[in-house]
Amino acid sequence: MGSTGAGVVFIVSLLVALALVHVPLGDHMYRVLGSTRHNKVERGIYKAMGVDPDSEQKWSIYARSVLAFSLVSILFLYGFQRLQDRLFLDLGFDPVPDHVAWNTAVSFVTNTNWQSYSGENTMGYLVQMGGLAVQNFVSAAVGIAVAVAFVRGFTRRRTEELGNFWVDLTRVVLKILLPIAVIGAIVLVTGGVVQNFADPQTVTTVTGGSQTITGGPVASQEAIKELGTNGGGFYNANSAHPFENPTNWTNWVEIFLLLMISFSLPRTFGRLVGQKKQGYAIVAVMAVLAVLSITAATAAQVAHHGTVAEAVGASAEGTEQRFGVMDSAMFAASTTLTSTGAVDSFHDSYTSLGGAVLLLNMMVGEVAPGGVGSGLYGMLILAVITVFVAGLMVGRTPEYLGKKIGAREIKFASLYFLVTPALVLIGTAVAMAFDTPRQSMNNPGAHGFSEVLYAFTSASNNNGSAFAGLTVNTWFYDIALGLCMAFGRFLPIIFVLGLAGSLARQTPVPVSAGTLPTHRPQFVGMVAGVTLILVALTFFPALALGPLAEGIH
Repeated sequence: MGSTGAGVVFIVSLLVALALVHVPLGDHMYRVLGSTRHNKVERGIYKAMGVDPDSEQKWSIYARSVLAFSLVSILFLYGFQRLQDRLFLDLGFDPVPDHVAWNTAVSFVTNTNWQSYSGENTMGYLVQMGGLAVQNFVSAAVGIAVAVAFVRGFTRRRTEELGNFWVDLTRVVLKILLPIAVIGAIVLVTGGVVQNFADPQTVTTVTGGSQTITGGPVASQEAIKELGTNGGGFYNANSAHPFENPTNWTNWVEIFLLLMISFSLPRTFGRLVGQKKQGYAIVAVMAVLAVLSITAATAAQVAHHGTVAEAVGASAEGTEQRFGVMDSAMFAASTTLTSTGAVDSFHDSYTSLGGAVLLLNMMVGEVAPGGVGSGLYGMLILAVITVFVAGLMVGRTPEYLGKKIGAREIKFASLYFLVTPALVLIGTAVAMAFDTPRQSMNNPGAHGFSEVLYAFTSASNNNGSAFAGLTVNTWFYDIALGLCMAFGRFLPIIFVLGLAGSLARQTPVPVSAGTLPTHRPQFVGMVAGVTLILVALTFFPALALGPLAEGIH
């Protein structure tokens, strides 16, 4: 079978697997998150934290719990890195520099997992395992908890209570993420992913030089890195490194892991609101946008013009030969459609239009299917905006799932949507306006601008992937991107929970002849259209200065 045929089989088999897992995994998450029972392990954890699991929180208390937990996590991870030379399994590494430790702590706590350092040369096994991998679990759990709290806003009536953050966090980690991650790690180990505590080995290369090779607890971190849409690699080369991703079939497994929860959460949403068709509509929007993106990214890489590219059948620069162009394009599209940020090829080497597709995936808000939890609540925000626009067109108060979308609700939704564009555009403008950050650009012109735009887009949307070609391990970029990650994560969460609280206080409105059906293909097309139009109006000028200008040139 030719490389194109194998690539098609790779992509189609992934889509089939995601369709097969959608119902059982979605139903499992519904049972976990909809239950009112607490087992002995859970009760022991609640007792240790001093939490009453049967009490519920108003949206403001829920938000404060998220922020308090995240702040403590940042401080802990920062201190962990700064003290690593005093810990065991440190491999003799020095403390992580303060600005890098700040950037990394914020990055992993916000589920961004942006890395301005080389992991195998900077952090020992304990910091990687006890610091970074732990945050991979809990930051993903925070996203799912917030999504479920938002859904409860649609199901509750005349109350401000959205559940208990500490209960949601505990259940997601123990009953969803941990079991699947353990299975995923075992599968990856059988595929050749490294899992050990061996000392670094110095070997002689084929040219007669020497190289130090670091092992470590890689598979256990790799599984949750993908499953939790985190993306931070144990090694600098991330999922292009043979110790993280040895074969074509482990590449398939990693893509499947990073998509499975986000594509199954709409099923959970449909079960929680008591209308499965609503869940099918949301996943249909995600699927439409994802298929468009994967097709565009693959076409841009396969059909690239040029003597060498035409001779080999595609633009293979920056692509790991074990995976090939189509599989790499699928990985790149999947990781930017979610908030994963893992890479198995260098996005900086993609064609101008291929790079534009990856940028657009993040600018859309990573909702197809998006990060675990964040993709669902981002898509529901877009659904709220869509019904509001539709209501204006027919001259009636818009409704979604029986709740009116009035001035207060649309303000929360609008603020949610405006946060990341403001961070991306302001951050890029500042970086281009001053000499010091411009000196980090290794490429001039439109491509260099694309690298800066990609960095701020990735950080502000909590993606974490990098275009490369830009020196970001500097005071300016470590601090600026860290701030973008923090504001890009927590401000939207506050607005989402505020909207949920506003919806929960309402009394459901009965369906009438003027109610817009939100489970039909017409609505699916409207949400997809509104999503693309909003992004086009917001980011087209920036894209025109970067990848589009490079493509025309």
